[in-house]
Amino acid sequence: MKSHSDSYAAAGVDITAGYRAVELMKSYVARTITPGVCSDVGGFGGLFELDVTGMERPVLVSGTDGVGTKLKLAFLQDKHNTVGIDCVAMCVNDIICCGAKPLFFLDYIACGKNVPEKIAAIVSGVAEGCVQSGAALIGGETAEMPGFYPEDEYDLAGFAVGVVDKAKILNPAAARPGDVVLALPSSGVHSNGFSLVRRVFGVGQNDLSAPVAELGGQSLGEALLTPTKIYVKPVLRLLEEVPVHAIAHITGGGFYENIPRSLGQGLGVVIRRKDVRVPPIFDLIARAGQIPQRDMFNTFNMGVGMCVTLPAEEADRALRVLNEAGEAAYALGEVVQSEEKVTLC
Repeated sequence: MKSHSDSYAAAGVDITAGYRAVELMKSYVARTITPGVCSDVGGFGGLFELDVTGMERPVLVSGTDGVGTKLKLAFLQDKHNTVGIDCVAMCVNDIICCGAKPLFFLDYIACGKNVPEKIAAIVSGVAEGCVQSGAALIGGETAEMPGFYPEDEYDLAGFAVGVVDKAKILNPAAARPGDVVLALPSSGVHSNGFSLVRRVFGVGQNDLSAPVAELGGQSLGEALLTPTKIYVKPVLRLLEEVPVHAIAHITGGGFYENIPRSLGQGLGVVIRRKDVRVPPIFDLIARAGQIPQRDMFNTFNMGVGMCVTLPAEEADRALRVLNEAGEAAYALGEVVQSEEKVTLC
């Protein structure tokens, strides 16, 4: 393509860099192609043929999110190939809470300066997240916005679309007193609470590259940049084999905001604090920021990326299925009749 504008380039937008970035990312996008994909990258829209075989009343489920200020860690460490996983994870982990299977994903990258190799690295992470979730990356947009973003910074967001048979949509009203709540461990802080994390550790002012014994020799920067875990495949397998009442993705707002979203009126959960397997990174955050326990559990996932609520008699079978799928799930608490939505005891 020979499109070029000297005037636009003088204003800070290099459209040829955009073409170069698209060429570099094509191999990553190719990894995500699934049977429903009907278009190539570069068109005006991403096309996907919906296969609803076996579904009586297919319902589309969508979710959108970004990476947030965790991106500051990527800028400081000049590491850009993992934040795309975060972006996909934040979307697909939400839609599986409805029981939906992710179908496709689109991303949006806005930057101060389009450096093709950096954009391709970002998209490589998006593609990896799509592979992990079984979703196809069918399109996206890279917007070069000089004067709006600093040259070395960018923002990243996206959205996912999935499908579920209407009869299989998970409904908060299904939960019952006596149900067991299972925890699916997180990989770390995931992609929430980073405004607090950055304040606590002085991100941008302090060196985060030194190894930390409590983190197994990892640096603080490395630990904080660990990508969000994607739960799609083990959860879909669980839904096929075990009757699940509700699922909660533990994101911003921690336990206190997210678990109640999966429960009906008049129900709460009792969480056994001693049973919560809290990774060391959260102890470091709490200690460095002198943050009380209530605030920690109301901000971070505290090592629990997802909660699954199901009948008590199904708990052992569910744990077996999840363990076979690679999830070190464990019992976290139980559903009770209560106006207090979350009780940590």
